[in-house]
Amino acid sequence: MNALFYFLIWAVIIFVMMRFGCGAHVMGHGHGKAKQGGAEHTGQGDTEGLRWVPPAKDVDPVCGKTISTDKAKPSVHDGNVYYFCSRECRERFEAAPEQYVGPGAKTETPPQLGNRHV
Repeated sequence: MNALFYFLIWAVIIFVMMRFGCGAHVMGHGHGKAKQGGAEHTGQGDTEGLRWVPPAKDVDPVCGKTISTDKAKPSVHDGNVYYFCSRECRERFEAAPEQYVGPGAKTETPPQLGNRHV
């Protein structure tokens, strides 16, 4: 009987903690959710619906090829994602990104790397 009583006490404590305390977010209560009728709102809910989706195609800043981003080699520079046709183009970009983006970037397109399919 004592074991059942202790089990019941622990079950109530765990339920109260999950409902109102540390585990409230697991049960869908509190922590960043706005109240239904109230004006209370935390900053966390502002970006819940946002999701970044990459473009279908992009231009390789090193060689100028138009590439499909699902097969491309990405790299991040200054908070922007750049896509590359090959590992070599990505490595050239990462070695000196200021040559390919920004105010000092080259305006002419360098010669294509690799074989061209006509």
